[in-house]
Amino acid sequence: MGEALYLRPDVQTEPLVDQWYAWSHLIPPATTARNITHRHFRIMESYLNAPHAHADAVRSPKMLGGPFVDYEGRRVDEIRALRDRTKQSRAALLELSSALERLDEMLRTKPDGHSLHPHYADVPETLRGYVELVYDIRHNATFRLIEPLLYKSRLYDRSAQSLMLSITAGDERPFAMSTPRLESPESVHFRWAFDDPRVDELFRLKTTPRPWRWIKDRLEVPDAADVAFRSMLTPDSPPPYRPYSGSGVRWRYFGHACVLVETRDLTILFDPVLSYTYESGIPRYTYADLPDRIDYVLITHNHQDHVLIETLLQLRHKIGQVVVPKGGSGAIQDPSLKLTLENIGLRNVCELGEFEALPLSDGSIVGLPFLGEHSDLAVSTKLAFAVRLGSEQLLFAADSCNVEPRLYDHVHAAVGDAGTLFIGMECDGAPLSWLYGPLMLRPLDRRLDHSRRLNGSDCAQAMAVVERFRCRDVYVYAMGQEPWLNHVMSLKYSAQSRPIVESNKLLQECRQRGIVAERLFGEKEILIDRVAREPLIHAHARSPAA
Repeated sequence: MGEALYLRPDVQTEPLVDQWYAWSHLIPPATTARNITHRHFRIMESYLNAPHAHADAVRSPKMLGGPFVDYEGRRVDEIRALRDRTKQSRAALLELSSALERLDEMLRTKPDGHSLHPHYADVPETLRGYVELVYDIRHNATFRLIEPLLYKSRLYDRSAQSLMLSITAGDERPFAMSTPRLESPESVHFRWAFDDPRVDELFRLKTTPRPWRWIKDRLEVPDAADVAFRSMLTPDSPPPYRPYSGSGVRWRYFGHACVLVETRDLTILFDPVLSYTYESGIPRYTYADLPDRIDYVLITHNHQDHVLIETLLQLRHKIGQVVVPKGGSGAIQDPSLKLTLENIGLRNVCELGEFEALPLSDGSIVGLPFLGEHSDLAVSTKLAFAVRLGSEQLLFAADSCNVEPRLYDHVHAAVGDAGTLFIGMECDGAPLSWLYGPLMLRPLDRRLDHSRRLNGSDCAQAMAVVERFRCRDVYVYAMGQEPWLNHVMSLKYSAQSRPIVESNKLLQECRQRGIVAERLFGEKEILIDRVAREPLIHAHARSPAA
């Protein structure tokens, strides 16, 4: 049969849509269409016109996360070919993007408060049968996308999807939203749709070895890729995973907002964003530190640093159930996360609404309201979570911005105290246009753009949550400072950056009150005795901007 081989733990796998890094807005047809026309094409045209200006911008720390292609002014012909190929192959999506603008313009100028029924005839042909025309309660005309039908139409084209594999050289990668991924002799490009069963076979190789001939045949490895792909395999087995077997609760921090909660009988993973295994000066848990089965994956909101398709595809074969915030409003800025995940092959995706509960054998998962961090857009696909395990309750507030403290009076009355709080404090978030700009169907005033930001809580706002829930332990997420997340966040804080200053103030205030408080970074493990309700072990948490 031949030597049994594993997929190396340092093999980086980037999911792509038309060779752009796949994030959750590049799956739904409407948001994909707008990102192609109002992000990808604009970036590529700019690069073709001034490649060296892009090279200069990429080298400037002030331009991190900006719309600049990171190829040092090179590979211009390949970018031009990608642009031309996309125009030809995605003509239907280009028409969809234009149709959305024309529909918005029609609804802005024609309806006068009378019945909308006659205006269905004015809907652009591409959108006929895919939208409902509605008024809000102030008689403003708008539309609702019928998302499930869009996925069943020619507008959702799985042939655009692929996976690009390479050996990880380190943490640094080009910013995912501004640099398309081009092929290289060292990479292997599998042109599989994300829901292809071969994706699961590939990632099972991390823990279940197979002979080369089996791998080549089952994955249909092209002969031309044999050498490159063979270099990504190893006979060395990974260290065995040691599940938690205690009587309490163990949680492990994997970076950013990713936390694994375990009891003897249950595993719950929040907002999966993981690092690969390779030499690094930062202690970290990686894919190798996850159990063979993950009972629940909980996702708090539909942003690219919390819904990482790169990670979800690699874990798909391990996951029992995915729990996501209830969506389905049909608003272009609020695509259904359930539909997104189901259409990339995730199974058993469950939607949870505010104050809806998922029962566990020894507790429950409850969805909680989540305000802020969405630039004041009408987005319902977002939840905080209260997880009760026996007598212990953990509150995962994600990037909630406590703009209305009375909310937490009501939430506390419903769910009670929380021993442990996890919260983000990116209180100087990016402006509206950074993430949602391509979805805007009308020009956005610069002053409005910069006033509507993707903000989390500052010290006063976060402290109000701590006080209301009488928290014993408070943990602030690393807020994108771990280098393995640079490619989707591009955040570099200094000790003077406001999120660091505000989170330091929170930690100091908590400690003065006898509350355990820490800004997480890298790796962290805590064991909680469910009888004593005290943390037993604190280990490995380091901050780059203390």
